[in-house]
Amino acid sequence: MIPITDKIVDQTVLQKAVERFREKGVVLPTFAQMQNPELVPDKISEKLKGIGLWDLHPLNLFRITWKNEPKKSGGLYGHPNFLELPKSLTGIDTRIVVMLGKWFPTGAHKVGAAYGCLAPRIITGQFDPTYHKAVWPSTGNYCRGGAFDSYLMGVTAVAILPEEMSRERFEWLKEIGAEVIATPGCESNVKEIYDKCWEIRRTRKDCMIFNQFDEFGNSCWHYEVTGHALEEVYRLVAGKSSRLSGYVSATGSAGTIAAGDYLRTKFPHLKVVASEALQCPTLLRNGFGGHRIEGIGDKHVPWVHNVKNTNVVTAIDDEYCMRLFRLFNEKEGREYLASCGVEKELIAQLGMIGISGIANILSAIKTAKHFDMDGDDVVMTIATDSAEMYGSRLEELTAERGAYSTVQAVKDFEKCMLGTTTDCMKELTYNDQKEIHNLKYFTWVEQQAKDVEDLRQLWDDHTIWPTIFSQPVIWDQLINEFNERTGLLK
Repeated sequence: MIPITDKIVDQTVLQKAVERFREKGVVLPTFAQMQNPELVPDKISEKLKGIGLWDLHPLNLFRITWKNEPKKSGGLYGHPNFLELPKSLTGIDTRIVVMLGKWFPTGAHKVGAAYGCLAPRIITGQFDPTYHKAVWPSTGNYCRGGAFDSYLMGVTAVAILPEEMSRERFEWLKEIGAEVIATPGCESNVKEIYDKCWEIRRTRKDCMIFNQFDEFGNSCWHYEVTGHALEEVYRLVAGKSSRLSGYVSATGSAGTIAAGDYLRTKFPHLKVVASEALQCPTLLRNGFGGHRIEGIGDKHVPWVHNVKNTNVVTAIDDEYCMRLFRLFNEKEGREYLASCGVEKELIAQLGMIGISGIANILSAIKTAKHFDMDGDDVVMTIATDSAEMYGSRLEELTAERGAYSTVQAVKDFEKCMLGTTTDCMKELTYNDQKEIHNLKYFTWVEQQAKDVEDLRQLWDDHTIWPTIFSQPVIWDQLINEFNERTGLLK
């Protein structure tokens, strides 16, 4: 049966964690507080006013929320950070709303996904911070988020990521003191990461692996925190005749797409759209290959993906993402967008959107065009991170293709944004969904030693996903008890 983390496993290990956190001054935020920071104790909020957003301070665990003020230092909380993209940019009447991950610590929402995996193991006495090291296998931001959370909790981190990921990722991980392991390949070489995890399991008994692709804490965090944030943003922007018609998420580890499971409970007719790279169309065509949309992972179906809740699959050409990345961030590109009527205030904020965020926007436009959506329809999506994570990619593109020009900006805007088509996408029938779910067998049962009965349960048991997503309520009770034992809030 699928394991549910709802009880303390080892009181001795738990006590060691309590003592370590008391010594380090670590207080754990609840999922309710990450969802609604108004619940954060006043004494913590006051101290946050003197702490920078990226500072390696344990109280920055309370900044694992979509609602941070967009300030690098001293900010508290407001509404979730987002951009609404106008027709002058997208070419369509449908309202595209993008929630921004830039204003999380580390500049990406993966600090939340990592917290959702590590914190439940600590509060149930499964992870001993005085002995265990936390291993974060990732294609990018997740291992950064895990390393950040680990440091704040006084835990040693081991980051595993492909050697071809951006230079900024490796430099930051080394600065924070994480052990870094580079595996062969690029974004889509996930199996090589898994192989390294098996090697660690065999040879390093002090390591506990938090694999975002099979850790339900990842999807639980997004269900409970990201889902509510998306709902709040929608209610902020909705007019009298508006309808939330779509939610688009890169599949990646299938954590972020779990916010669609929450949104479905509020908006039953919502289309949940999985976005992936055309160069590696795993869900669309059972395909494979390498690509440049960093941060989304592929060549397999994550264990934590509730495929029954996915209605559409889209595939985005990574070349379009790279061209739009230059358009959004090069001087000539921004000047051309201004000449097309895009407001300068919005243009100045396009750097808030990273490469996978651009792919999500293109998938949102595809979805709107495919379903003949109009100005009453709202499609929401996520920018996991910002352009700050990919400065080296701009340098590489310039070296490869030469300086950016107005002529190139015209081509990129017309072809890659306004010219978005509805090819390379698929509405999923029940049988399509089941075929995608069944692909999990080859990764998770044959390669990763999962039980085939658990695979069947994830499809056949209609209560299992609601049970999985209800765990944060239990975790919050255990977090409050843990904080009470450390005495740091007294």
